[in-house]
Amino acid sequence: MSYSPEQGRYNEMQYRRCGNSGLMLPALSLGLWHNFGEIDDFEKCREIVHTAFDNGITHFDLANNYGPPPGAAEVTFGKILSRDLRPYRDELIISSKAGWPMWPGPYGDWGSKKYLMASLHQSLIRMGLDYVDIFYHHRPDPVTPLEETMRTLDLMVRQGKALYIGISSYSAEETKKAIDILNSLGTPLLIHQPKYSMLERWVEEKLLDVLDDNGVGCITFSSLAQGLLTNKYLNGIPLDSRAASARGNGALEADAITPSTLQKVDRLNSMAKGRGQSLAQMALAWVLKDKRITSVIIGASKSSQVIDSIECIKNPHFSTDELQQIEEILK
Repeated sequence: MSYSPEQGRYNEMQYRRCGNSGLMLPALSLGLWHNFGEIDDFEKCREIVHTAFDNGITHFDLANNYGPPPGAAEVTFGKILSRDLRPYRDELIISSKAGWPMWPGPYGDWGSKKYLMASLHQSLIRMGLDYVDIFYHHRPDPVTPLEETMRTLDLMVRQGKALYIGISSYSAEETKKAIDILNSLGTPLLIHQPKYSMLERWVEEKLLDVLDDNGVGCITFSSLAQGLLTNKYLNGIPLDSRAASARGNGALEADAITPSTLQKVDRLNSMAKGRGQSLAQMALAWVLKDKRITSVIIGASKSSQVIDSIECIKNPHFSTDELQQIEEILK
């Protein structure tokens, strides 16, 4: 399987500036949380990555524990990078993270300097990289002093192992503290990665304002609610779906698919049809309507899902009536 990227791939994709930085991210980024582990077909993984890059998705989002097993997604991506994308490294934004359990013992989890430095070192080896473009602390650590964690992220940049740093799943208050510490160190926070979708909207309370006020970008994950905001579950739980699988890696659970939720999803699906979109396309466009959002991470188990998601940028606008209708549905 040879690889020859289409040189016009940037023409259709939209790119947004990440906070006050000089970095531009595509409106849609590809996440490798699911579907890139040892149990997944390598050629299918390869095709998904190729399709994404050929269509202007330059950002690939990983973490040390993505798989299964943990580390496998980075190994898979490293193989694809080595075989196909190495000549295009300077066109790619590659991110990784650490903060969830990765190996046994007291040094394989959370946010200590010991864990984060070891984790980044291992991630670079798995992917065959000298540096990542963005390295995130994956979740807040209730025990390790925030200053230690932020100083470690600063050190990664100073060592040239990461170009930018980010955080994920921090509250608004924790985020502001992290921003202040990093500013004092001279390595500003580039980006925050929270869960945000029509069905989970906690970021609207304070977090988006904190990010906007401080010139920090925002890239969302689970913006399709792990498949709930698609037409996949309208007629029950398919056997090949995440909810029906037993991966045990934090994927959507069947008990999250309640009659009340499905009723909302059905009404949203009808509304999407009226806009000439799939439900997934409308759900992605709804997140991207907020100018404080830099990018939305999509997942894919087949290349056609990447193409379908990208179509969302062709109809990104919502009328006042449409927004009010969505609010009524989501009550």
